[in-house]
Amino acid sequence: MDYHFAKEVFERYLDGYDRENDKVRLKIVHTYGVVAQSAEIARRMGLPEEDTELARIIALLHDIGRFEQVRQFDSFMPDTMDHASYGVEMLFGQAQGCPPHMIRQFLKEDTCDEIIRAAIAKHSDFLLEGIEDERALLHAKIIRDADKLDNCRVKLVDDFETFMDATAEETGASVISPKVREDALSEKSILSADRETPMDYWVSYLAYFYDLNFRESLDIVAEKDYVSRLIHRISYSDPRTRETMEELEKRLVAYVKGAHAGEN
Repeated sequence: MDYHFAKEVFERYLDGYDRENDKVRLKIVHTYGVVAQSAEIARRMGLPEEDTELARIIALLHDIGRFEQVRQFDSFMPDTMDHASYGVEMLFGQAQGCPPHMIRQFLKEDTCDEIIRAAIAKHSDFLLEGIEDERALLHAKIIRDADKLDNCRVKLVDDFETFMDATAEETGASVISPKVREDALSEKSILSADRETPMDYWVSYLAYFYDLNFRESLDIVAEKDYVSRLIHRISYSDPRTRETMEELEKRLVAYVKGAHAGEN
């Protein structure tokens, strides 16, 4: 289990893509951000070194399918590609243009293959289901939380159009669909199929907080004040949208504080 070796291989893999492309660059930075968040969650949980190293390797590889999605479609939107499934096919199958079982380039031993496969396959699922092995489930939860935590950074610092395919002004001027509004204010994550407007997508990123698995992850959200900082990143010119976002902020802050205090 050698993260630094896997990182060297990953960097050579990235040389096949345009590192100057905004979307490629965003995903490279995001990948290493998720590595850092995975290590931090593992540290806070007091996990053994082997599991910490495994969590970092899973984070390194979790979005490997995204780079091909950008090359083919110049988009991160889920209707263009299931990047998690494609990443699993690249690593453990024989995706077009990839060597068979590419995972062996990153990791010589196969003892953790099923854990890595399950964690990457499930990291972007709406619900985390179908994993019975306790250690695989642990790592699936870590990568899901770490991914969402670094996505907070992405949504705060990166160019809006790069990840939204819409400007901040266009997003803030749009409405929130009734189903998305109802679910977000009911402490539910947002189903991709229910997103219709730019604001639906923006609200869905905030509703990620309801799907965090560990108190340690919610502690990070509270410490970084991610809820309010994200909500106030853009202006809401539609009155109904503005009203909903004010209410969502109150509910999310209360939710995170409750979880932060061990009440959820």
